[in-house]
Formats: sequence, C-alpha cells, structure tokens
Amino acid sequence: MSSCAERRPRRSLIRRTAAVAAAGTAIAALVSAAPATSAAAPAQHAPDARTAVAAPDISLTNVKAHLAQLQSIATANSGNRAHGRPGYKASLDYLKGKLDAAGYTTTVQQFTSSGATGYNLIADWPGGDTNNVVFSGAHLDSVTAGPGINDNGSGSAAILETALTVARQGAKPTKHLRFAWWGAEELGMVGSRYYINNLSSAERAKIDGYLNFDMIGSPNPGYFVYDDDPGIESVFKAFFSAKGIPTEIETEGDGRSDHAPFKNVGIPVGGLFSGADYIKTAAQAQKWGGTSGQAFDRCYHRSCDTSSNINDTALDRNSDAIAYAVWTLGGA
Repeated sequence: MSSCAERRPRRSLIRRTAAVAAAGTAIAALVSAAPATSAAAPAQHAPDARTAVAAPDISLTNVKAHLAQLQSIATANSGNRAHGRPGYKASLDYLKGKLDAAGYTTTVQQFTSSGATGYNLIADWPGGDTNNVVFSGAHLDSVTAGPGINDNGSGSAAILETALTVARQGAKPTKHLRFAWWGAEELGMVGSRYYINNLSSAERAKIDGYLNFDMIGSPNPGYFVYDDDPGIESVFKAFFSAKGIPTEIETEGDGRSDHAPFKNVGIPVGGLFSGADYIKTAAQAQKWGGTSGQAFDRCYHRSCDTSSNINDTALDRNSDAIAYAVWTLGGA
C-alpha cells in the first residue's frame, strides 16, 4: 500500500436500491448453504445457487508457495522487489510464466516513473462477455526497504492463485475476467493511473467493477471491506457473515491504493484489507483476536515484511473471499 495518504470524499457509484439489499440477503443464504466455498455477485444481480456452489476453496498451500517465490526473488535481488529494481521484473516474469502456461492472454504494459521503466501485467481469461469485465488487481511492487511479502505479495499471490484456479476448473464465466498486477504503486499508484489514463472511455465503460487487494495477510489482522460501492461491498460482507467473521468498513487505505484511479473515473470499486500501521483497538482484538495496542502490521514498509510476516488464517480467509467475489460477480 502506498504511503501517499490521498483522502477523497466517498461517493456511491451504484444507487442503494432494494435490489442491492435483496442481493446481499440472497448471497448470505447461499454462502450458508455452501460452507468453505467462495463467490459473489455483480452489484446489481443476486447469484443463483449454481454459481454459489461452484465457487472454489483457494489453496492456502499454493498461495504461500507463490509468496515463497516472491521472497526468494527479493532475497536474490538486494532484499526488495521495488519499482525499477531487478526484483520487480523478476516477480513479474514469475507471474507471467504461470499465467501464460495456464492459458491466459497476458500483456506487459510499460511506463516510466522516477527515471526508471515500470511494468503492469494484465491477464485476460479467454471468453465471457468482453462488454462486461470483472477486474481484480493488486500491486506487485515492494518498497525499497524490504521484500514486501504482506505489502503486497499477499494480494498478488492470492489473485494469482484465484486466476490459476479459474484455469484449472476450465471456468466459463458469463462475464469477462481480467486480472492485473500493478507497478510503482508505492510511488503513488503510478502503474494503475497509467493504465486508466491510457484506457479509452469506451473501454472504461466495459468494466463492471474493479476489486482491489492490497495487504490481506497482516500478522495482527483485521477484516476490512471497502464500502465504496454498496453492491460489491454486500458480496464480501455476506461471505464473511456466513462464516461468522465480523467485518469493519475500510478507512485506513482510502485513496492510498490502486482502486483510487478506477474510482476517480466512475468505475465501481471494492476490495479487502487486513490492516497496515494503524493500531488495533481493544474492541477489535476482542472481535478478531490478536493484540490490542499494536499495529495490524508492525513490519509495514520495513525490512521485516518477509514470508514470516503473514497470518495464515487471514490469508486463507481473504483468498477464499476473493474467489467468492470473482466467481459470483463473473458468473463463473
């Protein structure tokens, strides 16, 4: 997550209609009927039972294997995976190889920031209605101080494994699924801004919603859901509610991650977050466990943000919630 604290007024991108409320109720009922699965629905549509049951459980073992690779890449490249450094490009090459082998159409987009070349990786799953895109993204870069395994190897690895699960299952979603890993987020969402600024208004209009995942395995975790769009928000909240996991509205990362450029051009956004350098309160510790009076991630933007700086339970739950949202929103 970028340290650029750009605070912007929130605005709902979809009207809070009775249909949205009904969708959230329907989703909660379906999740309860399908334990240990994950899926979600477009803000304007409730899912059917077939979609809810189809949502897979994402392998924590596989997600952690991706994190181990990102840690190894950082270790071999001066301890980081930052923009303009060899560790970043090696991270991108690792993901691209996995996605290409799985049958994705991948695109590497180049941009320049701070005198260095940066890269975004875009992966499209063939099929689905390309006029209705469900888009999931995470930033791939770390800060120069450390390997960035929670920030944001966690989000990057989780959406990678979700994308690979789409391929393994031969999913045929009704909507078009797109995934992205952004460069130079830590410099102020540079990569995602570049992507949006170079996307025509016609292509922007095809994006039904953008889901952002930036830090989802914090060692002293909370369970925070973006409230920018009520329909997308209801999908994530229903997933956690059905599993008895309370959530709170995400405020720490407002304007500080890659959903901001999408939101600023009117695209509905949502996402998940497990906390950065804000301090966990006693009430939050009672609700979620962990330690009150400590940051959600004491290694935020530090050299200790390594593969041992991850809470497996939070990473597992959030990875499943991502798949739940992708499956239901995409109609997989």
